[in-house]
Amino acid sequence: MSLRSAFLGILFVTFGLFSTASAHESRPAYMEVTEIAPHRYQIVWRTPLLSGMRLPVALRLPETARNVTEPTLRELSDSLIERRLVELDKGLTGARIEIVGLQATITDALVRVQLLDGTYSTTLVRPSKPWIEIATSRSSLEVAFAYLMHGIEHILLGYDHLLFVLALILIVRRGRVLLITVTAFTIAHSITLSLATLGVVHVPGPPVEATIALSILLLACEIIRSDRGQPSLTAQWPWLVAFSFGLLHGFGFAGALTEIGLPQGDIPLALFAFNVGVEVGQLIFIAAVLGALRLTKWIKFPVFVKRHARLATTYAIGIMAAYWFIERLAGFTA
Repeated sequence: MSLRSAFLGILFVTFGLFSTASAHESRPAYMEVTEIAPHRYQIVWRTPLLSGMRLPVALRLPETARNVTEPTLRELSDSLIERRLVELDKGLTGARIEIVGLQATITDALVRVQLLDGTYSTTLVRPSKPWIEIATSRSSLEVAFAYLMHGIEHILLGYDHLLFVLALILIVRRGRVLLITVTAFTIAHSITLSLATLGVVHVPGPPVEATIALSILLLACEIIRSDRGQPSLTAQWPWLVAFSFGLLHGFGFAGALTEIGLPQGDIPLALFAFNVGVEVGQLIFIAAVLGALRLTKWIKFPVFVKRHARLATTYAIGIMAAYWFIERLAGFTA
């Protein structure tokens, strides 16, 4: 067992222990504001549930806002949705909406505003600046940046997708083959992400999430088979396996994008920016892993760690994937 495998084992066994049981708990908050009549707005406010608890954030509308209808609440498995109809004498243009409590979290909020005259805006609100001032319109650059950042954050907080990429790194030993394999995975999930988001193909979310966990478990088993010298389809044709499973993972990415929606008039741009963000986040993760491996040239590990780290890492990936699979399977069969 190489020193690089040792470092990788320590790094990701630790990662596995500290990651949460559910792979997508860190979802962004989301607000949609639609002007349905002059100075009258339909507001949809979705806050994620983290381990069954509501994110401690709340909307603070301008003081001149009056409720036309009382807020209604609907609780889903992963979020709480509040709807209300409000009226402002001077409208929302130029007004400020605050997201109280966001500064105390690590969660962003995506805000979409559609005005009666057809203008719209899409803004990513961060904890460092927990408010939005409603403008008459947003530039295409601002829309692209918002969806780019959301794509990056989604992949970096999507532990199941990252574990799949990590498993690919473990089973592919040569740099050129790894590049081809990751490229195949990228192309595949880009295809299904686009098709699902545009409504061309529809696949229910819960079965997709369960099958994604199963794909990680199967890949962990393939690593064990390869290390034992047994025939392994993934070891022989890693790009083919990565492409096949990538089609499945693309539906998982699409589920996140569908939740926040796409801005009318800028759908191609937003979809492209989100896709690029996912790829940027994936490359950041791969670069971090490969960079950490290079550091092992200057780090000495005990013989026991060097001998068993790769196996321990593989089992940690498999155990986590098996847990997710059972949890998600129980969730949509209950």
